[in-house]
Amino acid sequence: MRARSRGATVCAVVLTTMSTLLAVLVGIPATTAAAANATICNRYCDTRDPALSPTDRQPVTATVDGRTLVLHFDDTDAMGWASIDGGGAGDEVWLDRSMDGGRTWGDGSKLGDTKVPSGYGGWRTLMYNVDDWNNVGVGALRACGEPAGSSDIACTPWARTTWNAWDRRTAAATALMMSYDRGTKLFGGNGWWTSANALTAIIDNIRVSGMPSYEYAIADTYDANINAQGGSFTNEYLDDTGWWGMAWVDAYDLTGDSRYLDTARADADHMWANWDSTCGGGVRWNTGGEYKNAVTNELFLELNAALHNRISGDTTYLGRAQQEWSWFSASGMINGSHMINDGLSDSCVNNGETTWTYNQGVVLGGLTELYKATGDSGLLTTARQLADASTVNLSVNGVLREPGEGDGCTGDGPSFKGAYVRGLGRLNSQLSDHPYSTDLDNWADSAYANDRNALDQYGPHWAGGAGSSDYGCQQSVLDLLNAAD
Repeated sequence: MRARSRGATVCAVVLTTMSTLLAVLVGIPATTAAAANATICNRYCDTRDPALSPTDRQPVTATVDGRTLVLHFDDTDAMGWASIDGGGAGDEVWLDRSMDGGRTWGDGSKLGDTKVPSGYGGWRTLMYNVDDWNNVGVGALRACGEPAGSSDIACTPWARTTWNAWDRRTAAATALMMSYDRGTKLFGGNGWWTSANALTAIIDNIRVSGMPSYEYAIADTYDANINAQGGSFTNEYLDDTGWWGMAWVDAYDLTGDSRYLDTARADADHMWANWDSTCGGGVRWNTGGEYKNAVTNELFLELNAALHNRISGDTTYLGRAQQEWSWFSASGMINGSHMINDGLSDSCVNNGETTWTYNQGVVLGGLTELYKATGDSGLLTTARQLADASTVNLSVNGVLREPGEGDGCTGDGPSFKGAYVRGLGRLNSQLSDHPYSTDLDNWADSAYANDRNALDQYGPHWAGGAGSSDYGCQQSVLDLLNAAD
């Protein structure tokens, strides 16, 4: 097991004879090669000799004009190098390094750029670090090459070492952290409620995997955004507020830091201020309207019940949670098939709109928390009835699929399945017979086998198929892997 967090020790590097020889052979002055050495230093600094690597794992390759490009990894030291073979003098090979999952690599392009010397059929670069531990940079490498006299360039897929990626859970978490913006301290640059879900998935992963490397993201996100939007992670959308409130409950559970629980209370209070008499009660979706929808009220249920379970002597939040469930269960949003539609119409009846996965999942977490607060076993009976319906109705060929699931991973929808399996997993853990373990395990196995690239980035379809990747899909699959055995 390897875990590396902020504050890593920087080790000195000693230039080897082979490094200097390589510089001379390819026509680069030794002084220039030495000057480029300390770009990133972790256990060792960039430009370490591959001959010193205790391992040589080769996860990805590519070909160009008969040449073979290989990306090599020293997993022990979290470094990599590139090689080109099957060609001749003048063939060029280099590494690209990305700190955002392969979306950009401007600051890490053409690392170790070198050419095959006369009399050789292949060559290799020096070793470069994958990550930047001291600046919380979560990285990836690829090998690229260009044959002599050709304009053809090829690169391997992006990949990384097994550092902070020793199993499918930690690898997925590390791939998600590649989308964590080190400037805004949000996922995807400026994702708001989706960042709350991504952070929750990271926090849950720390708990289930035992890897603490990304715990820094909790305080960094909090400190950078506590005064954003409406302050204390509130805004005009009450479901956004609920997502953040649950994230800070999770953060409190992991760290014991009371400021996170205080903020979760402020979020719950903000939501309560938007409970009104339209349709007989419930929290409205946004401060400027009267739409009563499922996910906002499910989050209100879960957040208030969770707060009661963590605040000694509380009666206020328990009362709100019980009032929410009394209203919600009678609202008509739960249809005759035990599926939950999006919300209520202007006439205060079920609007018949899409039964999104997250509408089926958040309520399971809410009922589980309310059961813990009250001991009312009927709540678990209802939760099981809802979960039985959703695991069947939302599965296609035995694998969970979002209604209308597209091929993209941007926007709101890709985060929905993660919220669903998170709630299903919490209910499953509470029930003594763990009835949904098989579903969760099968879905996780399918996603791992069919929907994953060399960088452990996942797409939208857990059964496989065409699709892109981005942090919404990555968050959802991390929630799945966290919930599965």
